[in-house]
Amino acid sequence: MEREAPGEKGGPRQAIEVKHIWNIQKLNTDQVTNLTSELRISPLLATALINRGFSDVDAAQSFLQPKLANLSPPEAIPGMNAAVARLLQARANKQKVVVFGDYDVDGVTSTTLLLDCLGRLGWNIAGYLPDRVDDGYGLTDNGVATCRSQHQPDCLIAADCGSTSHQIIHQLQQDGIDVIVLDHHQVSDPVPPACALVNPQLAGPDDPDFRELCTAGLAFKLVHAIVKSGREAGLDGFDAFDIRDTLDLVALGTIADLVPLTGENRILALKGLQQLGRSQRPGIQALVKAAGIKPPVDSFAVGFQLGPRLNAAGRLDSAMDALDLLCAEDDGIATELADKLDRRNRDRQRIQKDITQQVLDELETQFDPDRDYAIIRGDTGWNIGVVGIVASKIQKEFYRPTFIFGGSPDGFRGSGRSIDGFDLAAALRECDDHCLKAGGHAMAAGASLGPDQLDGFRTRLNEIARAELATATLMPTLNLDASVPLRELNFQAVQSLEQLQPTGRGIHSVQLAVPQLELDAPVRWMGQDNQHAKLAVTDGSTTTEAVFWNAANKPMPEGRFDLAVEPSINTWRGRRTIQLKILDWRQAG
Repeated sequence: MEREAPGEKGGPRQAIEVKHIWNIQKLNTDQVTNLTSELRISPLLATALINRGFSDVDAAQSFLQPKLANLSPPEAIPGMNAAVARLLQARANKQKVVVFGDYDVDGVTSTTLLLDCLGRLGWNIAGYLPDRVDDGYGLTDNGVATCRSQHQPDCLIAADCGSTSHQIIHQLQQDGIDVIVLDHHQVSDPVPPACALVNPQLAGPDDPDFRELCTAGLAFKLVHAIVKSGREAGLDGFDAFDIRDTLDLVALGTIADLVPLTGENRILALKGLQQLGRSQRPGIQALVKAAGIKPPVDSFAVGFQLGPRLNAAGRLDSAMDALDLLCAEDDGIATELADKLDRRNRDRQRIQKDITQQVLDELETQFDPDRDYAIIRGDTGWNIGVVGIVASKIQKEFYRPTFIFGGSPDGFRGSGRSIDGFDLAAALRECDDHCLKAGGHAMAAGASLGPDQLDGFRTRLNEIARAELATATLMPTLNLDASVPLRELNFQAVQSLEQLQPTGRGIHSVQLAVPQLELDAPVRWMGQDNQHAKLAVTDGSTTTEAVFWNAANKPMPEGRFDLAVEPSINTWRGRRTIQLKILDWRQAG
């Protein structure tokens, strides 16, 4: 998956103004005082920890100081021991192992990690990534046939796919090719007949919970288990092998795949970001340079700068360029590939912007908020590699379940994004007669339609959405940590919030209500198209900079107002100052 950076432009605002419900959390002052005293942290950080479920001192301490030593043993993951045994057998017998990955960042990083580690540890190993258009997602007939033709595997690792591929895995096993599935997605019933199915979704109620790991995290766990077994068996080279060197790849996959940054993911992401900053991989160094990132590399840089460039390869062309970049050992080759992905990303942004504008132009005259409970748009000329990003943007703009379809050999292929209270995967099951294929999760899904099915799909999904969604649901909620006077948002308090990093899904950035403000100067506009607004806001005693991204054609705060903001420390030319990212505003009461 991929996110749109605050600075990326997507056209003018929609015909309706989507309002927010401000849900300001109630403070438990006793808990705030206790955490502040016991951990010697700011009251603002203590408040944020409590709102994220860490009111216990020990739990909060563990969250603030994650350690690799606290990771659970990898063999506790279902199917892990069988996978290790089969791979060690392949090594001993010099059999060909092929990693069949996926074209997104999680698939590319997990494939890279396995190729790197198993290659250095003595395996005969190769990698294959399917083509988004020609092969489609996962173990498709065409993708597997091409992989077999190119590599002739004895053992195939399906990384970030395979959990629902019962028929093709059965055929591979019949043909004498053992399949190891390494995946975190839902498993089909019946379960695919792989020789090892490493998937935390198969865990029992009393087993350790690894279900939030992405495939890059699972690949790290698999290598960890292999190294442990190799050391116990006395295999050459295993004692000196340091798996911590792979954490840069794990961080890329974990953050870009939008899995919750809690539990083991927090440990892997934080330690992985630290490894990213000192990574010796020529490909990562070249990509960081091409993206113009200055250290330290944080979750924003991964989610909005590195991740999109790696994803751009599979969106517009072959994801093999991203795999070749991360596997590159030569600085010159790495630079060429990083520059190529940078150009691809700019192409992606242009194509995405054009499609988004077309959708917005249609909706400006055709969207009826009282009639349209879901938004479905499609065009055979739209690139299927970017429709998911467009769907995400339209969903945020209009706060409706949204499906955007592009052209495919069968007709249409598209991606959907949902809102709280509407299970998109469940709705798709009621659209079976209007789809060739569909599936996904409650908040994100995909579907393939025949050339004449788009109108019927639009009608059916809208009927389902209209039946399930109340009007009140169609207003997004801002969950604000507290209401804090501007004078209390001093540098030390805001800087203390950096201890929550990395933030993302599951651990969202701190968001606050700041009441009773006024403008201290006229609004300044910035950006290539003057689409961003910079404000100086004051409570009469303190003045702070606030930024309103993509604010063209939006009403600006006036008179006396409250702001909903995300505070941060902004660094510009060596100077660090407080900056408030404006999420919403309302007239002060």
